[in-house]
Amino acid sequence: MNRPLLASALAVLFATACTTMPVGPSPDTAALPAPTAAGQSGIAHPALWPTAQWPLARQPATEQRISDLIGRMSVEEKVGQVIQGDIGSLTPEDVKTYHLGSVLNGGNSGPGNDDLAPREAWLALADQFYDASMDTSDGGVAIPIIWGIDAVHGHSNIVGATLFPHNIGLGAAHDPDLIERIGAATAVEIRTTGQEWTFAPTVTVPQDYRWGRAYEGYSSNPALVSAYVGRMIDGLQGDPSDGPLLAGPHVIASTKHFLADGGTEGGKDQGDAVISETELRDIHGAPYVPAIEQGVATVMASFSSWNGVKMTGNHSLLTGVLKDRMNFDGFIVSDWNAHGQVEGCSNTDCPQAMLAGLDMYMAPDTWKPLYKSLLAEVKSGRVPMARLDDAVRRILRVKMRVGLFEAGRPSARPLAGDWSQLGSTEHRALAREAVRKSLVLLKNSESLLPIKPGAKVLVAGGAANDIAQQSGGWTLTWQGTGIDNSDFPGATSIWSGIDQAVREAGGNANFSPDGSYAAKPDVAIVLFGEQPYAEFQGDRKTLQLADDLRAIGMMKKLKADGIEVVAVMISGRPLFMNPELNTADAFVAAWLPGSEGEGVADMLVAGKDGRARYDFSGKLPTAWPMTADAKGAKLFDYGYGLTLADRAAWKTLPEATGVAENDNGTVWLSKGVPSPSWSLIVGDGSSSTTRVTSVPLTTLDGRMTVTAVNTEVQEGARQFALSGGKATIALETQAPIDLDRETNADVMLAFAMKVDRAPGTSPTLSMLCAGATCGASVPLSGLVADGKWVSYGIPLKCFAAKGVGMDRISVPFSLGLTGPVTVSLSRVALDTAVDQALPCPS
Repeated sequence: MNRPLLASALAVLFATACTTMPVGPSPDTAALPAPTAAGQSGIAHPALWPTAQWPLARQPATEQRISDLIGRMSVEEKVGQVIQGDIGSLTPEDVKTYHLGSVLNGGNSGPGNDDLAPREAWLALADQFYDASMDTSDGGVAIPIIWGIDAVHGHSNIVGATLFPHNIGLGAAHDPDLIERIGAATAVEIRTTGQEWTFAPTVTVPQDYRWGRAYEGYSSNPALVSAYVGRMIDGLQGDPSDGPLLAGPHVIASTKHFLADGGTEGGKDQGDAVISETELRDIHGAPYVPAIEQGVATVMASFSSWNGVKMTGNHSLLTGVLKDRMNFDGFIVSDWNAHGQVEGCSNTDCPQAMLAGLDMYMAPDTWKPLYKSLLAEVKSGRVPMARLDDAVRRILRVKMRVGLFEAGRPSARPLAGDWSQLGSTEHRALAREAVRKSLVLLKNSESLLPIKPGAKVLVAGGAANDIAQQSGGWTLTWQGTGIDNSDFPGATSIWSGIDQAVREAGGNANFSPDGSYAAKPDVAIVLFGEQPYAEFQGDRKTLQLADDLRAIGMMKKLKADGIEVVAVMISGRPLFMNPELNTADAFVAAWLPGSEGEGVADMLVAGKDGRARYDFSGKLPTAWPMTADAKGAKLFDYGYGLTLADRAAWKTLPEATGVAENDNGTVWLSKGVPSPSWSLIVGDGSSSTTRVTSVPLTTLDGRMTVTAVNTEVQEGARQFALSGGKATIALETQAPIDLDRETNADVMLAFAMKVDRAPGTSPTLSMLCAGATCGASVPLSGLVADGKWVSYGIPLKCFAAKGVGMDRISVPFSLGLTGPVTVSLSRVALDTAVDQALPCPS
């Protein structure tokens, strides 16, 4: 990396981060405007922002080549260059016909609509897209396409790839050198399957860890994020002076999400950062100086807003600050249909975004109507040709700088198809090192860790043997759900790592998900934590653990039996853990360690000689909460973390959560019981309704009985037996919820149901919103009366297409039945992975 540039970037950072705006005018600042205050109109003042030194001079020969190419392009070809569609919604023939400049694969997209497609299929499809973009049989120009992919913790879409800890864990490592090595390894693995562009690194600076994407940020401290970003870009892209990156083992990087996605009110994804311009610049803008000075080729604009103005349409920031003030000379791409949230826009029509400075629209499933509307707006003059040409020029400049025009087909490039590099021994060893450095020791009473050689060890909790859970979201699928250990060839679960380490030290280990045992162990390791999630699904109202409520009971039982307990939490954020911290003898925050579970074992179990294999060096990348109130007191400060040599007497912590209720997120019925603020209602379809508060219950003039039945837990569902006539089973809230974001992101209304007796006529599923005539029903087909539990899902878009106001839903689930029929329900929620996806009715 260019160290002088980094030094100058960090000098700017610390100068702005450690000072305040002057109270009165000075010779240097008298002419500057006052910064925008929190809540004021989201218009930035570029003169108040730091400048950056772009490291790549424009080459006259390249600029002439670009001008010549633009001069030969039709307006249709120019518009195609600024459109990016998802591989699940287009074909290579579409790329040829519409001259698309880029494709991406979303979290749930893959070759042949299989996000678990084999590695060979990814490379083959890359060739097909390339060939289509270079086909000039229609008389057009040949411009190679670029394929963007969310390789955010390794090449995480591909089966068999190395999965590094998510960024919050890497932040705990406080090791910039490690970050650069991870970037380089990730780039090599991406190149094996033929993609050129990763939507990474995420340089968000999360300020509220209720946000479901907080784990994608390295830290809440802008100085640490800024120290990392240039090094990650160096690893991914190589040094700017190295020449065309595709000639070597590199890929195009993208810093995201510009700007303040981690600063929204309440930690709401795609929300509004109501903060001053000073905070926007000094906290959230800080990492962009070193990113630009390292030559990051692309920047992704955020879904979110600043003081009410959507970033994707904010000219003062995209053009005024990023391009003009900070001298960014790459191109700006939007997030997934984010242009549709700009005021006056829709997913299919948004000239405002391009006028604000956007260069490429990420329009995954709306690319075709967006292409048509933008083409018309350019021809009409609403979007000036000069602005379109500037966007195309920026895209072509990046493509030429990286050597795309000379690189040839993806399969013919260096590293393509070299499967020895995908999940290689060297890369897995690096990931294991990263895991070791990321773990933070918060408690170690009586020096329990490391576990002594020869010990009898009980490993408890389902998280111990779940590679998907230890890897988190953005792993093979968007939310990291719907997959199991068989989808991770070459990976190691934490249980497997512990088992091997204990046996190597002369002891024995047993795995028991529920914590039971036949022979009393010397020590128990309890692994627990959050289930995988990504955006939307990960947003929380409080910092409570809502996913694994059995762990504390397991720990207390083991302690009551006289067994020492090591608690290891798998999570994407710090959470309220006072009861667990009080109960366990040792407590380790393991974050989301990825595919190499041995890295956790390395830190927990001593070698055969009784010495620690490694000492703990991880330090908190953000403060740890004292309560579940995200704005409440802190238990451990940023930078806290014990070593094995530290001796700290434990003082019992208060165990009150500090919040009013448990947080169930977007789960509305769990184990047959409605979540807080939700009601389970049985009705006759017209005026008679009964709230189900206890069972057994007989209602609807004796036509329906409601009883408790078993699922994987005792009485974990409710059975509804309707003898005849019509009935509805609904979940209702008095505080309507906004599902607009989730609808845009292809989330499903999911419900776990067992059909014991099929209805005579097809049931219906309705969604109702606040308003007299606001709601719609869809028929349900494909339900099988076999007495087996099945999780069904239907896209939220099905209801939106029927006119449901998705921003004010009061009844997200209403099942209409005609008797005789018997069904059981255990869970109703939003989800992206189900057993059976039901189609939208035509």
